[in-house]
This record gives sequence, C-alpha cells and structure tokens, in this order.
Amino acid sequence: MTNHTLPHRFEHDGTIVLGAMVRTLGAFPSGWRYPGAHRDPAADPKALKRVGRAAEKAGLDYIFLGDWLSTDTDLEFSDPHLLSRVDPMSTAAFLAAFTHHIGIIGTVSTVHSEPYAVARAAASIDRLSGGRFALNLTLTTDPRGEANFGRAGVTPEFDRFDVAKEFVAVLRGLWDTWDTWDDDAFTRDASGGSLINRELISSLNHIGQSYAVAGPLNVQRPVQGHVPIMHSGTSHRAQEFAAEFADIYLVAPADQAEAVRLYDTTKRRAVSFGRRAADLTIIAPILPIIGVTRTAAHAVYDRLVELFQVHDGSATAEKLDLPANRNVQTLLRIVGLPLTMRSFDESVSASTAARFNRLGDRLINLVTERSGRTVGGTRPVTYRHLLVAHLIRSPIIVGDAVDIADYIECWYRAGAVDGFSVLSAFLHEQFELFASLVVPELRRRGLVREAYTTTTLRGHLGSSVPARRVPSDHLIA
Repeated sequence: MTNHTLPHRFEHDGTIVLGAMVRTLGAFPSGWRYPGAHRDPAADPKALKRVGRAAEKAGLDYIFLGDWLSTDTDLEFSDPHLLSRVDPMSTAAFLAAFTHHIGIIGTVSTVHSEPYAVARAAASIDRLSGGRFALNLTLTTDPRGEANFGRAGVTPEFDRFDVAKEFVAVLRGLWDTWDTWDDDAFTRDASGGSLINRELISSLNHIGQSYAVAGPLNVQRPVQGHVPIMHSGTSHRAQEFAAEFADIYLVAPADQAEAVRLYDTTKRRAVSFGRRAADLTIIAPILPIIGVTRTAAHAVYDRLVELFQVHDGSATAEKLDLPANRNVQTLLRIVGLPLTMRSFDESVSASTAARFNRLGDRLINLVTERSGRTVGGTRPVTYRHLLVAHLIRSPIIVGDAVDIADYIECWYRAGAVDGFSVLSAFLHEQFELFASLVVPELRRRGLVREAYTTTTLRGHLGSSVPARRVPSDHLIA
C-alpha cells in the first residue's frame, strides 16, 4: 500500500472548488413565490438549460443534481423542489448535450438500484460528456421511497454500508479496462476481418453477499477511468465510506470549528486507506442570498421571510394545510416564554428578549446575522423572523458579493473545506447574481481560476485517474 502522508495542518495550494446545487423551485421554501422566480416544473428543461449555461460561463466546476425517490403533498411547504423533478441521470445527459466544460453530478440510490445498470449509465454519460460526469451515491431512503420499491414477501435485513461497499466494488470492476471495452480492444482490422482483440476482454464474474454480476460491461471504459464517486453524511460510518471510496464528500457541519475537525479527520482517514489527501475533495453546501448591496440583500431575505407561510390568522393561511409547527405558540415554547398571544409581525422588545432561554438567544443572533435586524433597533427582530430562523436550518449567508466571498475565503483558508456547493433561494436571479458578482470577486482574490484549464471533472477537482486493474490471468510473470 502506498504511503501518503498528510501534514499536521493541511494547506491549500490550489483554487476553491465551486459547484451549483440545482433545485429548480428554489432552496428556500418560499423562494418560488418571490416575484419573477421560476415556479413551473413543466418549464424545468428551459430553466436547467439557463442554469447550465450560466454556471459554465462563470467557470464553475460542476452542476450537482440530487434526488428523492418519492413525493407527497406535504412537501409543498417544506421542500417544494421535491414535489416533481426530472430524474437526475436523464438530466445529466440532457445538460451534457449543450455544455462543454463543466462537470455534471447525477444521483442514484444504492438501496434501489442495480450496479450493472448504474455502471452502464454512468459510463455512457461520461463518454457522451467527454469525461465530465460524477455519480452521487445515496445509501438511505425514506419510508415513502421504500413503498415505491416494495417486493412481495419478507425482505431480508441488510447493512446499507456493506451493500454500498460491494456496490462500488462492482462499479469499479465493470469500469476497469480489462472488464469492459477499451479503445485498445477494438482493432478495427477491416482487411483481416477482425474487429476486436478478444484477449483484452475478460468477465468480472463477481459473486458477493448482495450481488452476482458476470460482466463485461457493454460500453467502453469511462473517459475518466472510474466515474468519480460522491457521498454525503457526517456519521462515523459515512466518514469512513467517504474516506475509502469517495472522490467528492459533501458535508454539512454546524460551524467552522466542526468543519475543520471533520476535514482533518476525513483527510487522514483517506490517507490511511492508501490514498492521496488531494484525491478526496471535501465540500459544504452554502445558500447565499445576494444583493448588489448588503441593504438590497437584506431586503431580499426579508421578502422571503414575509412570503414564508405561517398560521398568522389570515384568510390565505386558513385555506392551506400548513404544518402544525408554524404557529406562534410553538415558537414561544421554543424560546421559553409563557403561552401568551403574540402577532407574528410584532417586534420582540428588549424586556421580552431578556427572558428568552439559550435557544431563543441563539435565534436572535441568527436573525441578526441573516437580516441585520436587532432587538430595539430601527429594523427590529420580529417573531416571524425568529420562527423562520428556527425552521430553516440551511447554511444561509446574506450580503453583497464581498460578504459572500469573505465567508467562502474564511472557511477555505481555515482548512474547513476544499469548496462549496451553491444553493439558490430561487431561480434565476439569485444564482445569476452569484455567478456575475461573487465569482468575479473570488477570482479577483486569486481563489478561482481564470478559465477552464482541464477537460474532465477529475481534472477540475485535481484528482488522479485510477490505475488500471489487470486480472491475474493477464499478468506477465
């Protein structure tokens, strides 16, 4: 096993990895209601094309397409982007057709997919895109998703991480040169009548605990050798899985200090598996709410809060089947106040704020960070702002281009991440402001490259191409 070492404190020597995490109906629950926002899933193809072109024009490294294998009407108020969405693998192929440089990440579930079919689809998209595809593997599903993949009879218990490890082993086995069709295997000898070199093809013949896959794969090897693997989650086993198998690791730490610890620990685990630390790219999500000025950004955030639907006694709210936790009584219990009546748009007085518990104090600080509002100030904190801050746990950063760039640079310089997946509260204004304002500011600081210098997603990430595996019967003594 190769001995790769990691310094006591990892120092970045490249540029920030930046990607767009696409949610066509917006990543803020009320984003679709914002004036001018994209709100029609039937028009998603047009919206996706616009996002793809804007992201590539800005020089971003990838577009990330998540997935959810079920739907329900209650998602309308919490995650409207999950109500209806195009399959991410199909979307990846669609995006590959009119982009030329940017990477594209699609998502599949190891619980509800077969590795041969996934290996074939992923290799195909990588070929069609010229080496720009990556595969996000999810290892869990929700009960509603389970109900869509039910089987008659008793389903045996299984360890999802053990299954996922075997899933990856099959993927990579099928992608290896000697188990699939590489350029060298096609001799194309028209005069001799020989199209292929049969000696360069061997079957996988994998028989494991969960899968039996013969192979070889009926598509040529991916341009990138192995299609890069992405994984997310911060549990101990998720970290272990990412350190051993992932090329991209999406984490959502509570704060920068936790991010630094997680970054260092995961990089060291990757090294312990014989990998280069640089071959594991660690990224975090960020939801910037951007304005040309900080005041303008605060106005956008305030409008999103205003559009967030709550049990405020209005006729509109009464007609909706809103979640029960969107009432002021719930909020008052959270902050530790007696169950007395309050209006959502009432200002929180200094005397009332002084009676808040620790959680209430944290919510006030969070509202101030996001909106610039202060208790007793000219722009006071309201109970509506407190409830929204409690219910929306996304990593929201509000400000102008300098504010957002400062946050990104701070985390990067601290050794907390290698980059960020950028969410947008709504399309298209917010994403295009990030592309046109924040990216140039990062480029001015030398944190983003001037132009694409590589042709594959592995090249954008700075990760190495996996060595080819040669089966024992092809080894030369």
